[in-house]
Amino acid sequence: MITVNPDGKIMVRRCLVTLRPFRLFVLGIGFFTLCFLMTSLGGQFSARRLGDSPFTIRTEVMGGPESRGVLRKMSDLLELMVKRMDALARLENISELHRAGGDLHFPADRMPPGAGLMERIQAIAQNVSDIAVKVDQILRHSLLLHSKVSEGRRDQCEAPSDPKFPDCSGKVEWMRARWTSDPCYAFFGVDGTECSFLIYLSEVEWFCPPLPWRNQTAAQRAPKPLPKVQAVFRSNLSHLLDLMGSGKESLIFMKKRTKRLTAQWALAAQRLAQKLGATQRDQKQILVHIGFLTEESGDVFSPRVLKGGPLGEMVQWADILAALYVLGHGLRVTVSLKELQSNLGVPPGRGSCPLTMPLPFDLIYTDYHGLQQMKQHMGLSFKKYRCRIRVIDTFGTEPAYNHEEYATLHGYRTNWGYWNLNPKQFMTMFPHTPDNSFMGFVSEELNETEKQLIKGGKASNMAVVYGKEASIWKVSGKEKFLGILNKYMEIHGTVYYESQRPPEVPAFVKNHGLLPQPEFQQLLRKAKLFIGFGFPYEGPAPLEAIANGCIFLQSRFSPPHSSLNHEFFRGKPTSREVFSQHPYAENFIGKPHVWTVDYNNSEEFEAAIKAIMRTQVDPYLPYEYTCEGMLERIHAYIQHQDFCVAPGPALPGAHTPQSPFVLAPNATHLEWAQNASLAPAAWPPAHSLRAWLATPGRACTDTCLDHGLICEPSFFPFLNSQDAFLKLQVPCDSTESEMNHLYPAFAQPGQECYLQKEPLLFSCAGSNTKYRRLCPCRDFRKGQVALCQGCL
Repeated sequence: MITVNPDGKIMVRRCLVTLRPFRLFVLGIGFFTLCFLMTSLGGQFSARRLGDSPFTIRTEVMGGPESRGVLRKMSDLLELMVKRMDALARLENISELHRAGGDLHFPADRMPPGAGLMERIQAIAQNVSDIAVKVDQILRHSLLLHSKVSEGRRDQCEAPSDPKFPDCSGKVEWMRARWTSDPCYAFFGVDGTECSFLIYLSEVEWFCPPLPWRNQTAAQRAPKPLPKVQAVFRSNLSHLLDLMGSGKESLIFMKKRTKRLTAQWALAAQRLAQKLGATQRDQKQILVHIGFLTEESGDVFSPRVLKGGPLGEMVQWADILAALYVLGHGLRVTVSLKELQSNLGVPPGRGSCPLTMPLPFDLIYTDYHGLQQMKQHMGLSFKKYRCRIRVIDTFGTEPAYNHEEYATLHGYRTNWGYWNLNPKQFMTMFPHTPDNSFMGFVSEELNETEKQLIKGGKASNMAVVYGKEASIWKVSGKEKFLGILNKYMEIHGTVYYESQRPPEVPAFVKNHGLLPQPEFQQLLRKAKLFIGFGFPYEGPAPLEAIANGCIFLQSRFSPPHSSLNHEFFRGKPTSREVFSQHPYAENFIGKPHVWTVDYNNSEEFEAAIKAIMRTQVDPYLPYEYTCEGMLERIHAYIQHQDFCVAPGPALPGAHTPQSPFVLAPNATHLEWAQNASLAPAAWPPAHSLRAWLATPGRACTDTCLDHGLICEPSFFPFLNSQDAFLKLQVPCDSTESEMNHLYPAFAQPGQECYLQKEPLLFSCAGSNTKYRRLCPCRDFRKGQVALCQGCL
C-alpha cells in the first residue's frame, strides 16, 4: 500500500498555481537560451583545445569577434528578461495578495515562489556576464598568439615545387575545393588551412614532401613487426566453427560441411606434415571476407540454401577456411561491411582516406563483391595493399579483361574485371584458366572398405539427375533424351518443392525433393549414372558423383558456349569457350568415368547409355580435390606467391650476357639450359620451362596441353626477347614492342616479331590466325596440375 504525504500534495498544488503558463513560457525561454549559450561556449573551447588535432599551426582563428558579439547579445537578453520577469512577478504577487483576503503573513520557509527563481536567474545572468568577459580575454590572447605564429610560418605552408612530388600542388588545389566532401579528412585533422592540407598530404597520404618544421619522428615511427611465429598444423576445428559465425543459412551449411569433414582434414594434415618434413612455415595473419554474403551485396545465396539454390560457392569457401585453418595460420572471418571496416581500420567517412593503421593482415581472401567494398572504403590504401589480396573467382579473369586501359580501348571491359591485379591473384574453382591460380575445393574421400561396399551395392539401372531447381528441368528437348534413358534406367531427381510436385519434372521421374548432403551421398552410392542437363556449369556435384562410383554423362555443346553467344557468360571477364557442361571432368578425368555426347543425336545418346550400363568403374577422386591435395596447393601458394615484390626478369630492351635457353635435341622447342643460372625469385622454378611456338590461331593454353604440359604465364618475361625467336630459328625481319595480350608472337606474312610491352598482359589465353604465339609451358605433378614437379 503506497501512502502520499498530504503536505506533498499541497506543495505540488501551490507550485502549479504559482507557476502560471506565462511564467513557464518565460522560464523555458531562459533555460533554452542558457543551454544554447553553453553549447556555443563548448564549441568555441573545443575548437581551440590544444592537442585535439595534429595540426597545431593555424593561419587564422575563425569566429573571434563574432563569438564575443554573440556572448554580449545573450548577456543583454538575459538581463532584459530578468527585468521584465521581476516587474511581472511584482504585479502578480500584488493581485494574489488581494485575492487572498489580506493574508500578508508568510512562514519563514515559504517566501513568495517568484523570489527564489528571480534570484537564481539574476545569479545566472551575472555568471554569463563574467564568462563573456573571460572568453573575450581568451579570444584576444588566441588571436594575438596565432597572428604571430602565422607570420612566422606563412611561407612554410605553401605547396612546394618539388620534382619528386609532381602532384603535390594539384592535390592541394583539390583539397581546397573538396576537403569537406568526406568527413574522413576532418578525422585526420584537416580544417581548411593550408598547413593542414600539406600535413595531411605528406604524412597521411604521400603526395607532398614532409614539412621541415614538423616533428618527423612521430610521423615516421612505424610499428615494430611482430616476431615471426611458426605455423603448426591443426586437427581440431572447433575454434574455426566459432570464427565462421552464425545467423545465415549459408554459414550454417558451411559449418555443417566443415564439421562433417573434420576427420579427413586431420588425416590430410598428418600426411602433408610428413611430406614436408622439417620445412619452416611462417604463420600468416589472414583476413577472409566473403563479400557475396554481406547484406550490402544483396546476399542472394542464403535464402536459397534450403530451396535448391547453388551451393558451389559455399562449398568452396567452407573448404578454403578449413584449409587455411588446418595449415596453422591466424584467421579473421567477416561477412558484413561493418566487420570489414573494423578489421581494416577504415576511418569514419565515405572511404576517401587511407586506413588509420598499417594493414594488420599478410593476406586477404575475398571475392569480387568484397574487392569492390575494399576499394570503396580503403582509399589510397587499396592501391598500396592490393598485392596482398586473393580473389576467389569461379570462372576466371583473363589478362585482357584485367588491364583497365587495355580492356577499355579494345572492348574487353565488363562489369567485373579491370582491376589491374596480377592475374595469378584470381583463384578459380577448376584449373581452366592457367593465367589464374587454381584454388579448388574438396570432395569426400572414401577408404578402401567404403569403396568395396559401394561397388557391391550399386544398382545397374539407376540414374540420378543433376539439378535441384525446377528451372533446370526446363531444358528444351529433355522429353526426348529422358524418354530414351527411361527405357533402360529408373530415373531419380532431387528437385526442391514446397507442396506440389514441380510440373517440369516428368511423371516417370522419382523425385525425392531436396535432400540433405549425407542423404544425397547415399543416393549417389546406389546409382549407376549421374546425368547433367547442360546447367549448372562446372559445379562440385559431378566430382562428388564420380567419387561415389557414378558415371557422369553430360552434353557436348556445339557451338561452344561463351560470352559471345550465351547469356550466362555475358559480362564475365573471360573469352573462354566451354565445350561441355563440365570441361574439367571431360578433359582431366574422361572415360570411363565421364562420357560427353550430343544429346540432340538420339542414336549417339542411346549408344552411350547402353555402353555405360556395360561399364564397371571404381570410385575415383583426383588427388587435387582431396583434402591433402588442397592443403598442398594452398601451402605452396602461401609459401611462394608474392605479388608485392618488384618483377624480376627484365622487360624488352634489356640484354642478358648469355641466353638461358637451348634448342631441344629434336629442334621443336626451347628448354632451360642445364648450365644456366636460375632466376632466384622465380616460382615455379625456371628449370621446368619448355617454350613452344604455337600454330596460327592456337592459344598457348591449348598448345601446352597438346604437348602434355601446362601454360605457365610467370615464365613469359623469360621469353620476351628477340633471342628466344632466334633460338627457335624464327627469322625476324623486324621486332616491335606493343601492348597486346597475344604477344610475344610471330606474325605471318611479314616475318615480324612482336614483344610484350605491358607485364600485366602476359596471357596464356587468346588466339588469332595472324599470329604464332610464343608459349611458355611447364610440367606438373601427377594429380596436381597447379604445381610443377619441383614446385613443392
